[in-house]
Amino acid sequence: MSFDALGSELLARKQQSLYRQRRTLQSPQGPEVTVDGRTCLAFCSNDYLGLANHPDVIRALQDAADIYGVGGGASHLVNGHSQAHHALEEALAEFTGRPRALLFSTGYMANLGAVNALLDKRDAVFEDRLNHASLLDAGLLSGARFQRYLHNDPASLQQKLTRSEARRKLVVTDGVFSMDGNLANLPELAAVTRQQGGWLMVDDAHGFGCLGESGGGCAEYFNLGMEEVPVLVGTLGKAFGASGAFVAGSEDLIETLIQFARTYIYTTSMPPAVAAASLASLSLLRQENWRREKLNSLIKQFRQGCQQLGLTLLESFTPIQPILIGDAAAAMKISEALEAQGIFVGAIRPPTVPQGTARLRVTLSATHTEAQVDRLLLALESVVK
Repeated sequence: MSFDALGSELLARKQQSLYRQRRTLQSPQGPEVTVDGRTCLAFCSNDYLGLANHPDVIRALQDAADIYGVGGGASHLVNGHSQAHHALEEALAEFTGRPRALLFSTGYMANLGAVNALLDKRDAVFEDRLNHASLLDAGLLSGARFQRYLHNDPASLQQKLTRSEARRKLVVTDGVFSMDGNLANLPELAAVTRQQGGWLMVDDAHGFGCLGESGGGCAEYFNLGMEEVPVLVGTLGKAFGASGAFVAGSEDLIETLIQFARTYIYTTSMPPAVAAASLASLSLLRQENWRREKLNSLIKQFRQGCQQLGLTLLESFTPIQPILIGDAAAAMKISEALEAQGIFVGAIRPPTVPQGTARLRVTLSATHTEAQVDRLLLALESVVK
């Protein structure tokens, strides 16, 4: 069997400026990184609070490795559930205001596990058109009737919910949309979902740590409790600067996931030392409000600078600040021109985003300086001109 057809498809992606390439990072995450042997000012990391290389987090991981070793050794249900995992789950439950939380190895696994544990062919799942790929895959794999409502449109959702006679109705949305940076209209989505007897599941991967008075994410920002958002998902690899994910909710929800979530049952637990590092991150995230304040200040600086340059920004007050370019080849060319000036910004192209909406996905961190943001703006000005 020949793979010639695969080669043709790969060539076509290159010709359409859609070919993806890995870059090799040779330094820790930070405002400045070494990529493929070159030092660059980076604006493409999800380390929003600058905790991935924090000395307290590193120390917590090292100390826990001395106690627990490296690997989890087995799944949580065999003998892989360590005291470090348990302590983190209890802290995350308290942080989110839910009775319990359950750790998963990745955000992708958390989303697949939760949706597929709750739904089957008797049910229906309703998803925002711009949801993350993991949420879309979770809905499609569940066997439930899969429907997509218009982006951030409670009226479109209500119309679809009203027509459904499914046993269970699960509404799934990102909290912060990862490629646009805007927030889901959670208060209205929650109201519509509850009115129609459904459950709302929110993946707040990009909201946790950044939004809310204490960094509690979109639910805290909108002052929504467990009744409004009964299934709350968060990741530990972004603002937390660590790795893994969790689902927070009621006792019955978490026990259901333990019994039926295949991505939880049939996989080795995350390294206990990573759980300990995440617990240290959570402590810093809650104590050091200056990180969110600094981040918000940099976001305002960047948006004002882009507006003065006449760049097209999407509506976002989160660390995700996309500059809309449109054409995939043009986005790649701008990204390459920025890198030539020592600035690392990724070009996001279809199919990650819809056709004709290629963009530069600029992400800011609390560890960036005002001078570094100014340098990015100057580089953008020269490249655009």
